[in-house]
Amino acid sequence: MTGRREFMIGALCATGAGSAYALTPRERISLLGSAKLDSVIPKKFGQWKHVESDALVVPQSDESLASKLYSQSVGRLYMHDDGSGVMLLIAYGDTQSDQLQLHRPEVCYPAFGFTLLKNEGVRVNVGEKVAVPGRLIVARSQVRTEQISYWTRIGEFLPTTNGEQRSAKLRTAFQGKIPDGVLVRVSSIDDDQDKAFATNQRFAAAMMRAIAPQHRAALIGTELAARLGAAT
Repeated sequence: MTGRREFMIGALCATGAGSAYALTPRERISLLGSAKLDSVIPKKFGQWKHVESDALVVPQSDESLASKLYSQSVGRLYMHDDGSGVMLLIAYGDTQSDQLQLHRPEVCYPAFGFTLLKNEGVRVNVGEKVAVPGRLIVARSQVRTEQISYWTRIGEFLPTTNGEQRSAKLRTAFQGKIPDGVLVRVSSIDDDQDKAFATNQRFAAAMMRAIAPQHRAALIGTELAARLGAAT
């Protein structure tokens, strides 16, 4: 009897170990590939051009941690010929795990002294009949009100909340894959929310049109990139 019980326990342990190995992610998803964000994102397109600025709120003040979370990032101020301006931040991480994951703006802005006045789900238009699920945040500090439009991609998922982000990582892990991830944030300093959101969307659509088709999936996923390509 004892030998049979020990055999059963051993078999269950072996099964558990085999299942754990089967569920261990081993294949990487990298929609950016070997491309460099600084080259992928044009510094001038349409009526927008990059100008130097140090006004951006970055995702993480701890530079050593930021270097682990994000393998590449681009932070720029763009001005339109009509005088309107937007701040762009794109943070890319080639590995998304429980320890390394995108920091969403609703977390990092309060850490920089901002109060969140609004945080709601939106769809950010990036082309004709092509919209990315994202969020609209209104953040206010003592010196400015920032209207923020952003979205995130984890593998082929476009999560809009922390819960969806965790679910996307888990679902990808069950597929045996290690996903990459990107956060795309466009923001305007303006008290007029409707005007600022329209400016953010106008910029996002112009930027996506200007990015080479083979690199669009890195920002919005393969399916939306294909739809955007068909619409342009």
